[in-house]
Amino acid sequence: MIKAPRTILFDFDGTLAPNLDLPDMRRQVIELTRANQVPEDIWRDHYIVEIITASRDWMLTQQMAAAERYFAAAHQLITDIELQAAQRTRVFDWVPSVLTQLRSLSVRSTVITRNCEEAVRLTFPDIEVFADGLFARDNSQHLKPDPRHFIEAMSSTSADADSTWIVSDGAMDMRTGRTVGLGCIGVLSGSNNRDQLIEAGAHVVLSDASELLQLPALSSLI
Repeated sequence: MIKAPRTILFDFDGTLAPNLDLPDMRRQVIELTRANQVPEDIWRDHYIVEIITASRDWMLTQQMAAAERYFAAAHQLITDIELQAAQRTRVFDWVPSVLTQLRSLSVRSTVITRNCEEAVRLTFPDIEVFADGLFARDNSQHLKPDPRHFIEAMSSTSADADSTWIVSDGAMDMRTGRTVGLGCIGVLSGSNNRDQLIEAGAHVVLSDASELLQLPALSSLI
C-alpha cells in the first residue's frame, strides 16, 4: 500500500487537460527530419523532443550547415502545435476543486510536463493559484522520462520519494515513477488503458484524477 503523499506530481496533457495529438505531432516532426536527410535509424526509437536532438547531433557530426536551422525549426513546429491546441483547450472542470482540496490537506501539487510552459499557462491560466510549481519543457534542466525531471520537481517542495506520488495517463510516467520510488497513480483520461498502466508499474488506476480523494491514503487525511 502506498503512503499518504505530501507532494503530488501531476502530468498535464491527458491528466489535467485533454490529450494533445502526439501521433500527428510526431508525424510532422518526422516529415521535417526526413526532409533534412537524417537516416531513420538515428531517430526511429525516440520520443519527439529526442528525435530533434538526436537528429541535430547527427547532422553536426556530418558537418551539415542546416543542423541548427533544423533544430530551431523543429522546436518551433512542436511549440506552434502546442499553442494552437492550447487556444481551444482548458483543463478539466474538476481540476481547480481537486487541487484546492489537496492543498487544504497540506498536499502540494506540482505540474510536470513535456509541453511548453506557454501552452500550459494558456490551457490553465490560474495555474499559479492552484498549483505549487510548474516544470515544463522550457523551464526544466531535464525532461522525462529522465528521472531527474521528477527529482527536480520534488526538490522544489523539499519532498522525498517516499511521500510523493506521480499522477499520469502515461505509461512512461509510471515507469519513471517506479524508477524514482514514487507512488504511481495511473488515470484513464488520456492515452493508455488500464492494462498498459498496470504493466508499466501503476500501483492504482483511476478513471481520472478527480477520484484521487477517494483513495484511502488521501481520505484518511480528511
